[in-house]
Amino acid sequence: MFSNPSARYSIKYPEGWTQSGSGNDVTFRDKNNVVHVTVATAAVPTRASVEGTVRALKSSTPTLTFTPAQAMSIASQPAVKLTYTTRSAPDPVTGRSVLLIVDRYALHRGGKVATVDLGTPQGVDNVDAYRKMIESFRWG
Repeated sequence: MFSNPSARYSIKYPEGWTQSGSGNDVTFRDKNNVVHVTVATAAVPTRASVEGTVRALKSSTPTLTFTPAQAMSIASQPAVKLTYTTRSAPDPVTGRSVLLIVDRYALHRGGKVATVDLGTPQGVDNVDAYRKMIESFRWG
C-alpha cells in the first residue's frame, strides 16, 4: 500500500515493484508494467477533458491512439476512464520496444484530480490485478 499524506491518497500496488517519484507524481513499475499517479488541482474531469489531455500527449507521441472516454464509478465514486496505446521506451539490453495498453482513470475530490495510468504490454493479462489496484484507490 502506498499512502501519500501530502497528496492525501493511497493505492495498493504489487509487492516488489519499484517506486519512483513522490508527492503528487509517483510511479510504480515492474519491467514494462507501470502505474503512474499524478494529483493536481483541477475541475471535475469530463470525458472531453480526459480526451483533451490524451490528445496533448499524442502531439509528442505519434504512436499513441485512444478510445473514447467513458464515465463510470470506482468504489461508488464518479470517474472517467479512457484506454490508450503507445510504444514503450526501448529496452536497454535488446533495444526493442513493446506496445503498451494503458487504462487512464481520472478521479476527483475536493478540487483535486488524480490521474491514474495502469499500463501493461499487449498480450499480458493484468486485468484482475489492475482492477484491484484502481478499486483500492482512496482519497485521504
